[in-house]
Amino acid sequence: MSTTVSVASARSGRTTIAIIFAVSICHMLNDIMQSLLTSLYPLLKANYALDFVQIGLLTMAFQVTASLLQPVVGLVTDRWPMPFSLPAGMASTFVGLFLLAYAHSFPVLVAGACLIGLGSAVFHPESSRVARIASGGRHGLAQSLFQVGGNAGTAIGPLLAAFIVLPFGQSSVAWFSAVALLGMIILTWVGRWYAGERLRTAGHPAPSRDLPLPGGRVAWALAVLVLLTTTKNVYMASISSYFTFYTIDKFGLTVQEAQLMLFLFLGASAVGVFLGGPIGDRFGARFVIWFSILGVIPFALLLPYANLFWTGVLSVLIGLIFSSAFSAIVVFAQELVPGRVGLIAGVFFGFAFGAGGLGAAALGGFADSQGIEFVYRLCSYMPLLGILTVMLPRIPVR
Repeated sequence: MSTTVSVASARSGRTTIAIIFAVSICHMLNDIMQSLLTSLYPLLKANYALDFVQIGLLTMAFQVTASLLQPVVGLVTDRWPMPFSLPAGMASTFVGLFLLAYAHSFPVLVAGACLIGLGSAVFHPESSRVARIASGGRHGLAQSLFQVGGNAGTAIGPLLAAFIVLPFGQSSVAWFSAVALLGMIILTWVGRWYAGERLRTAGHPAPSRDLPLPGGRVAWALAVLVLLTTTKNVYMASISSYFTFYTIDKFGLTVQEAQLMLFLFLGASAVGVFLGGPIGDRFGARFVIWFSILGVIPFALLLPYANLFWTGVLSVLIGLIFSSAFSAIVVFAQELVPGRVGLIAGVFFGFAFGAGGLGAAALGGFADSQGIEFVYRLCSYMPLLGILTVMLPRIPVR
């Protein structure tokens, strides 16, 4: 009997690890496809004679559906879980890619952007829930693996646009529908597992939704976490978007050398995202948030005044330390509001990321008017908001 139980447990463990990897891979596929849109802007501007207002409308259409809609989707699926909404969301992205590839007018481009955004809005809350269910209690590790997939997709998307879409034209976007189709197949398997888990646990008592702290303290802690996430995203996006221009302007690097500097930062960020989860499982999410948000402050303050060598060193340290916070923030927020995994995922993957992106776009205006070095001096003070971590409560152990 014990041998049978052990074998069953081992199979279950393999399955759940496979599920986490599956949603991580699909996170990569999803973010590859959504990053294609912004990479296509120069091509779309030329092909349709768009002005910058229309480019802004495309961005708004995508952001509203991809970012701001996510908390709504999460709230709905917390109440009515929908295992097969995952492949349905990827199907929305599939259709959106075809519209972008063969659009004959600007309104069709907007419709394509909205459908890709809708697919992303459906994907993030439900896949984050699946990762947590499959985590076996190692919530930080599961969120880290899930998030690393998204980071990889965001980095790969512009490269694919540069080497495939731009040389072969707008219609080549349709080729990426194969990526969406692969995602639909994987997520159908994930959806079946998720539906099976719901059937298996149908007779179990529903998880408690009782708040671990008074409602006012929970709301204040969530507001602090959203502000920290938004600040982190603005700062990280300022490096992702403008670091090559900064190193070229300040140190006279070539474009290739500047890209290598950016690669150091992005590579360190990916490592930081992965490490943050297991460390949080070992020492607690609150510890990782403290270490990450406060630990990065001295390095961020030094960056605008460093020479080329120390700029490389500091960018690696900043990427490694700052990126480790995200999975811990999501896990901490899920513990603050138990039973609302979708809503929390929607807020932190959607709203906070969208707000961070808008803040980074605003920095472009400062770069035009004040210069790129001014932007980095300004951004160096952003992590000081991390002092707000002192307001995060300790969550009682149940």
